[in-house]
Amino acid sequence: MTDQIARAASSLAPARFTRIAAIALCVMTVTGCSTVRGWFGNSEKADAKALSEPAPLTDITETLSVSRLWSANAGKGEGRLGVRQSPAVADGRVYVAAIKGGVRAFDLQTGASVWRYDSDLRLSGGPGVGEGLVVAGSLDGEVVALDAATGAERWTAKVSNEIIAAPAIGQGVVLVRSNDGRVTAFDVASGERRWFWVREMPSLTVRGNDAPVLGPGFVFVGNDDGTIAALSLSDGRTLWEQAVAQPDGRTELERMSDVDGTPVLDEAVLFASSYRHRTMALEGPSGRPLWVSEHGGANRPGLSPQRVVVTDSNGTVWALDKFSGTAAWQQPALARRNLTGAAIQGDYAVVGDLDGYLHWMRLDDGEFVARERAGRDPIRGALVVADGVLVVQNVDGDVTAWRLAQ
Repeated sequence: MTDQIARAASSLAPARFTRIAAIALCVMTVTGCSTVRGWFGNSEKADAKALSEPAPLTDITETLSVSRLWSANAGKGEGRLGVRQSPAVADGRVYVAAIKGGVRAFDLQTGASVWRYDSDLRLSGGPGVGEGLVVAGSLDGEVVALDAATGAERWTAKVSNEIIAAPAIGQGVVLVRSNDGRVTAFDVASGERRWFWVREMPSLTVRGNDAPVLGPGFVFVGNDDGTIAALSLSDGRTLWEQAVAQPDGRTELERMSDVDGTPVLDEAVLFASSYRHRTMALEGPSGRPLWVSEHGGANRPGLSPQRVVVTDSNGTVWALDKFSGTAAWQQPALARRNLTGAAIQGDYAVVGDLDGYLHWMRLDDGEFVARERAGRDPIRGALVVADGVLVVQNVDGDVTAWRLAQ
């Protein structure tokens, strides 16, 4: 009997083991699959995080020597307001404004202080310079015009909304763009209002806009709906409009097509770029398109004798042929670094980024040749080049000037 029981138990053991294994496998299936899914989920999250973070900077072989000429401070910077303050340069002087600190003038070559205008106004737009004036606007719509030589106040005015773009000055007028889509023209001598023009705003736009640009008898305005408008300088009449990009898409976010960077006028040709990755060359007097490229962004283009250099919202820098719009090269290594528009300094294009770095690229092929840091705060405003000197203002109000080695 004992042997029979032992043989029965022996014959049942494999089946019992199989059942136990099956139960264990079921338990692992129920409890363990979440762990496996967690592994894949964490990987996907890591990948998504990597794709949303700024691309890390990699080492470059520096073949260009860049020197910092000087540094100064404009006052309390814009911080996170997104107004993209930048310097203005004219007649060997650099003019800067600040949210708190008024307006200051420095010598372009040395950085020596020339004059300082103290103000309680939250100066967010500008400054603009021209015809002996330096003009800045505030977050509360105030406009102040100063003597460019001395900093003495010449006149003040008021507009309907905050001003985050630099005024444009020339041909007897000061043109102030406010953030409600309005352009107001003031007499350069008296500050008296001559006319205003209004463009209806889309429901959702990119934060920021830039200055109008002047042509002979014209003022060209990039709009938040993706169009360029040409106005008569004498009375503000619309002379023509041209869509740089169409605001198509199912959502307001998809429809954003802002032309937020100042268009660039080169003789009779106007170059404009849109947030929807589109750049266009137009005939200034008529608005007739000359070419269209499917590369671009909301910042102002940089112009050289042969190239139009633009940055897109992904952080790619594109060089387009100036006469055909064909892409000559692209530089994708600065992805998601919130680039400024490109400026042209000698034979190089230069952009700023969210960590305060400046990146110089060869105009011929887009290869990096130099990198410097203008501070630890983001650079959002336009970079300005005058007399071979690059001038940069970051969001903390720090101003630096850079020269290429001779």
